[in-house]
Amino acid sequence: MNKIIFKIILLFLLTINQSISEENIMILKLKNGDVKIELFANVAPNHVKRIKELADSGKYDDVVFHRVIDGFMAQTGDVKFGNSNSKDFDLKRAGMGGSDLPDLNQEFNSMPHERGTLSMARSSDPNSANSQFFICFKPAPFLDRQYTVFGKVIEGMEFVDEIKRGDENNNGAVTDPDKIISFKSL
Repeated sequence: MNKIIFKIILLFLLTINQSISEENIMILKLKNGDVKIELFANVAPNHVKRIKELADSGKYDDVVFHRVIDGFMAQTGDVKFGNSNSKDFDLKRAGMGGSDLPDLNQEFNSMPHERGTLSMARSSDPNSANSQFFICFKPAPFLDRQYTVFGKVIEGMEFVDEIKRGDENNNGAVTDPDKIISFKSL
């Protein structure tokens, strides 16, 4: 009898864990394929909430990867100046804008900046993250506890690797950049 109760409880816990984890899974559609991302709501709840809010309202759709540095990271998320289908699109200003929502207070955590990590971009003010984020191509431990890690690529990193690189002599600025096709919750 105890084994049956144990199995039922275990099955119940696994089901709950699966449903909890699925609500924190996002799909980033890129030109070469889909990237599955797990969000870390337990360590960066406000950042995850912001990313989901902007993504699920379509704000990231058609936003360019304006800064891509080979061997480091790909940055995107400027929903003001980086949306290639917006009247406000300005590639020279991409990276200077954000959303209409207020900036976020930092949620620095112990999650390392590893290959596939998603982290919020910000200015020199630790409490200035808004909508821009970056995906690490390689480990970047010098960023640990300096930027808010909020997720990680769990499938499709090969498609992130194919994002067009920027000019190394111009801080990774990209001419004719790749863009997010869509970014949505699972």
